[in-house]
Amino acid sequence: MAMTVLSTIVVVAALFSVAATGAASAARIDVVPSSDLQAVLNGASDGDTVALAPGDYRGPIRIERKLALIGQPGAGVLGHGQGSVITVVAPDVTVRGLAVRGSGRDPQTMDSGIFLTQTAERALIEGNRLEDNLFGVNVHGARGSRVAHNTIEGLRGIRLNDAGNGVRVWNAPDVVVDGNTIRYGRDGIFSVTSTKDRFINNRFEKVRFAVHYMYTNDSEISGNVSVGNHGGYAIMYSNRLTILGNVSERDRDFGLLLNYANFSRIERNRVVGGPLSGISADFEGVDADKGMMPVERGAAAAEFGPTKCVFIYNANKNRFRDNWFESCDIGVHFTAGSEGNEIVGNAFIGNRNQVKYVGTRDLDWSKDGRGNYWSDNPAFDLNNDGIADAAYRPNDLVDRVLWTAPAAKVLINSPAVQVLRWAQSQFPALYPGGVVDTHPLIAPPALPMPGVAP
Repeated sequence: MAMTVLSTIVVVAALFSVAATGAASAARIDVVPSSDLQAVLNGASDGDTVALAPGDYRGPIRIERKLALIGQPGAGVLGHGQGSVITVVAPDVTVRGLAVRGSGRDPQTMDSGIFLTQTAERALIEGNRLEDNLFGVNVHGARGSRVAHNTIEGLRGIRLNDAGNGVRVWNAPDVVVDGNTIRYGRDGIFSVTSTKDRFINNRFEKVRFAVHYMYTNDSEISGNVSVGNHGGYAIMYSNRLTILGNVSERDRDFGLLLNYANFSRIERNRVVGGPLSGISADFEGVDADKGMMPVERGAAAAEFGPTKCVFIYNANKNRFRDNWFESCDIGVHFTAGSEGNEIVGNAFIGNRNQVKYVGTRDLDWSKDGRGNYWSDNPAFDLNNDGIADAAYRPNDLVDRVLWTAPAAKVLINSPAVQVLRWAQSQFPALYPGGVVDTHPLIAPPALPMPGVAP
């Protein structure tokens, strides 16, 4: 106790000494674990750097000055299981190099490892390790903030929907979330009622959705990698987005989901399915909540994912170009009156069903003489122009019967079904309305590589 009081007196005296001399430059305040960290922060001035020596510091703490809180390797701030561990109120604050653990568990107060209030504009949260917190970093209206190169691990051993998100963004324009690794918890990044944000170059593992957008417009999701999650990129009620160069690998339910998402550019993304063995077991102690959209899984799909590479539900006037959709149960599930979407230059490789579209209207998935590549299209290209000589139809009458009456699958190899399919091939007028690619590609486009967003 005597050492704690003495250390605090020494640090506070140093602060008063700097102020008394009228030093023009900002001060560096070195702090040891025996110090009262909150008292040091309260006594600091704008522009100071508070440097923490290795060791554990007692939280929670509140930063009300424009300062930098920097941890040397091994420095950490520990909460006591109530509220947020670090709350930032002042603008232009940096928090770097800290281990942050032990927030509360109250979803109503959104207890977080680091909580940025609405006045904490232009915060920089960089190079920290956050674990055992309900939410990792909560950007609650702090416009212009940057969350970069952190490792965030959420709660484990509880119901998935009771856990918080790795990064939560609410009503915070011009936020950048870059280069973080996020595991466990509910959603990797959850953005609601925001605009002009960039989520780039992050990696997500063992969460519900890698990125979840709700009412977020004019924003960008680029260069991210989602591996083994319940779903990849869930875009809902959001407009004018750029979704570029992302990867979804063996996510269980979907790679990309667009629900009431409009006027967006979806290009050079890669969704690849595969065996789920060893992935679902990683969700320790969680339930199987599916989120907001229904999930259809048959016996064959139970050990294989995703169910859908892309789920397009009432999403309009989007541009899908040069994407790669491989080894899903369904390549594209297209439904609920989606209109005006441009789907060109994409590769559909080895999906059990390339397209599921229950509708009567004809949709041509080609533009300006160029369509998509379909791995199951036995096409010819006699003039060697790279375009197949006949149109491709991914669905027929039999598919429609199987979608509406799955039990009919037992008849799939029956002579009657084979005769029906032969008759459709001879008399195209028998085909139902649906998707047609009038200019299918004879060879797949280049495989998009997991890019790094600029």
